[in-house]
Amino acid sequence: MDFFEVIAERHSVRKFTGEPVEQELIDRMVSAAETAPSSKNCRSSAFMIVRDRDTIAAISEMRDRGSAFVKDAPVVILVLGDETRTDLWVDNCAISATILQLAATALGLGSCWVHVHGRPRVSDDPSAGNAEDYLRSLLGVRDGMRILCAVAVGYPAD
Repeated sequence: MDFFEVIAERHSVRKFTGEPVEQELIDRMVSAAETAPSSKNCRSSAFMIVRDRDTIAAISEMRDRGSAFVKDAPVVILVLGDETRTDLWVDNCAISATILQLAATALGLGSCWVHVHGRPRVSDDPSAGNAEDYLRSLLGVRDGMRILCAVAVGYPAD
């Protein structure tokens, strides 16, 4: 698939077959995302790959809207940014996440970005906390690293 075909084919996939995704494909996606441009070439993006079914189910509960489908994804890749390297970590992560999703498409996989940074756990109850703090605690994300999004990845069911 050439570049323009990948661009035309990429769309959000929320239903997966459940078939395991080969580690080689995940490695290729992450490797491509690691080449993403970054502010002053600071390379502030990082990736956390989650395959454990129970952890993925817990990730799917990070928000009351828009994340439930994640529980059926065989892989979730969190895109993190190191805020100690740059104040532009959000921008850098967004570029990295986009390349990650384009790579998934090129490899015959489906993906969907679920926003984490700045999103509440419960839409109409700010006292319930936010998705990022929930995931930081769940996954043991170290200080200085921030979570922009979770990308659900798998073979498309449709």
